[in-house]
Amino acid sequence: MSVEPIPTIRWQQNDTQHEARWISEAGLPAPERVVVADDTLSADAAFRLCRDGTAILWQGDYQNARNLLQALARRADRPPRRGNKTAAPTAAEAFAQHRQSQGRRAGILSNLLIPLTADYRIALRRGQDVVEACTAGLGPAHPEASDAVISLRGLLALVSAYEWRKKGAFVTALDARIHPHFGVFSPVRGEYVDLVAQAPLPQPCNLAFDIGVGSGVLSCLLAKRGIAKVIGTDLDPRALACAQENVHRLGFNTQVAIEAADLFPASAVKADLIVCNPPWLPATPTSPVEAAVYDPNSQMLRAFLSGVADRLAPTGEVWLILSDLAEHLGLRTRDELLGWIQTAHLIVVGRIDTKPHHPKTRDTTDALHKARAAEITSLWRLKTAVRH
Repeated sequence: MSVEPIPTIRWQQNDTQHEARWISEAGLPAPERVVVADDTLSADAAFRLCRDGTAILWQGDYQNARNLLQALARRADRPPRRGNKTAAPTAAEAFAQHRQSQGRRAGILSNLLIPLTADYRIALRRGQDVVEACTAGLGPAHPEASDAVISLRGLLALVSAYEWRKKGAFVTALDARIHPHFGVFSPVRGEYVDLVAQAPLPQPCNLAFDIGVGSGVLSCLLAKRGIAKVIGTDLDPRALACAQENVHRLGFNTQVAIEAADLFPASAVKADLIVCNPPWLPATPTSPVEAAVYDPNSQMLRAFLSGVADRLAPTGEVWLILSDLAEHLGLRTRDELLGWIQTAHLIVVGRIDTKPHHPKTRDTTDALHKARAAEITSLWRLKTAVRH
């Protein structure tokens, strides 16, 4: 059995070649061009380096590094200079420009690096304690691990995720908190959870599948609604561990089983209810948590629809939870969605709609504001069609 090589980052300092273990919470490769800098580096000079693809390995004061990261963000967020006026972009073009801008921003900010010891301690003056956050997000430090380098932006993402994990997100429909792990989508947008709480259960309803279990919030809600057996599936190890922890914390162990599977459980048993909240936008994710939002070419959505009828009991229902944001952005049409449903030998027997209430729907400075303001999140109730 082959062992994957440990990612390494290399740099030159004082005419000496150095290297360290490379840690990327998003799985990105180590930068090829690295310079060493400290508190004497100006924000403008740092921005030029990061913008042009050169990473900065910081060896000054940690709090100054955080201040520098904020300064880089301000410069990256400056609107580009406008040349000659052109026609307003289409919704799809605006989305593509937005993703490109976000990717450029992430690339710039990810180029500020800091050193970590083998046991996840910041090897800088005034470094904060990040051991627990790194352990939670990256796993325990290996006894034989070497010192490492990580992007400051990535490290702060780990710290933020750990704070969310400790605090949890309160879910009204559950009357309880869900504690998301790093890289697992947090149920902060509660409208889709409320739809699952409101929809009438099919009868009988003794077995349910929760496809793409994520944090486990919907599996727990289905159990709370009285379904005797719920099987939540996912392929992401972080999601599986997160869901299992939340199921255990909320006391639904006897009702909910978490299973590693590509879409449907391994058993051929058929369910009375199959719920899926797939990624809503057909685009490529650039980080672990974005996989809950972006689904290239709607692959998961189409795979789910094409296989779900064979796993559904004759009197059962499929609940497909989907935002229409992709339609407003010109990334997918309603006719395409209805065509996939029909091809899968399913019929629509009902739909429950709700308007999102997250802050971006009211942010007129957001490049995608028009689409977000028109967005509707729906729970599509589907049943198998009669096959001739």
